[in-house]
Amino acid sequence: MIYCNSDKKLLHFLHNELELSNADIAVALRHRELDNGPIPMLLWQYGLVDLEQLARIFDWLAEHA
Repeated sequence: MIYCNSDKKLLHFLHNELELSNADIAVALRHRELDNGPIPMLLWQYGLVDLEQLARIFDWLAEHA
């Protein structure tokens, strides 16, 4: 799978700032291929981030859009 630069930056943020495991991120990426949903919502939907972390992700996205 090929990721655009913004996806790479988001994945870096999720791994390094929120300390999500590669396995957690991989779950969201697999479901993204099937559901075509946004990564932050998939992470929350599958219980991989809580609401505080979800808010941090959206804040980060707003700053880096």
